[in-house]
Amino acid sequence: MTGTERGGPRTAGNSAGNSWTVRPCSAEPGLLSEGPRWDGDRNELLWVDVLAGRLHRAGLGADGQLRVLQTFQVPGHLGAAAPAARGGYVLAAGPGFLHVDDAGAIRELAQPEAGRTDVRMNDGACDPQGRFWAGTMAYDEAPGAGCLYRLDLDGSCTQVLTGLTISNGIGWSPDGTTMYLADSGTADISAFDFDPATGDLGRRRTIVHISAADEVPDGLTVDHRGNIWVALWNGAALARYHPDGSLLDTIPLPVDRPTSCAFGGAGGGILFITTAREGLGEAALARQPDAGRLLRLDSPGVTGPPCTPYHGPVAT
Repeated sequence: MTGTERGGPRTAGNSAGNSWTVRPCSAEPGLLSEGPRWDGDRNELLWVDVLAGRLHRAGLGADGQLRVLQTFQVPGHLGAAAPAARGGYVLAAGPGFLHVDDAGAIRELAQPEAGRTDVRMNDGACDPQGRFWAGTMAYDEAPGAGCLYRLDLDGSCTQVLTGLTISNGIGWSPDGTTMYLADSGTADISAFDFDPATGDLGRRRTIVHISAADEVPDGLTVDHRGNIWVALWNGAALARYHPDGSLLDTIPLPVDRPTSCAFGGAGGGILFITTAREGLGEAALARQPDAGRLLRLDSPGVTGPPCTPYHGPVAT
């Protein structure tokens, strides 16, 4: 798939016969841009550059472009972030969970993988009750080396799942009774029965398995109708699935490696898409000058919610 000129919109058809407008909306590319989250209280988009250890917060201009307002630098690799209801941001970084306040001061919340140098935190998000969930992966992507952790409302940290490979996109159904989790190592998306009151997981089933060579599910989000939007790493596309796992749409993108997506903007009608340059050679980058930048997909009639802030404690 060839890239578009920077700043130019792309109108793409898909398997359902719909038409989507996709265009770049950020200036500087990241190496591994990930984890977009729309902060509804501030009307800002958050995202991370995993390998650079940076968290960006940006406003949306009248021209539809993101303007970076602040960048936080953290030590090591940064997998995911979410706003904290009590101020600042909660992070899945390095071997555990951190908090960064608006001035950039960092403190540890929990370090479940302390002392390990072979694994790192990866993607994460808050459930509808405000617990922060994030998974891990081994640097060598060893099968079964990843886990999923939950940072609870009292500040305690619980290991919820083991045996994952690359714990990735996570989201919840609109009624809050189903949790979805992508494992990029196995190319599966699982659905779990979810208890909103306790955060416990119940029955697990695989609803999607991607069998295309080298193409895997990465980050995901869930729209107001309950459909699941998934970034296809190495697939140059987004996929939209029904909650039962049946494929509804495939939306081509001008980059090979989309990493995640999130709804935001006025009314939640913009789908922001993070992308990566990591691992792409000169020829591939020449074809896709927007690799590493954020894209926006505008689609009338499709909306999704802002992220839920973390509601646990963030200061002593």
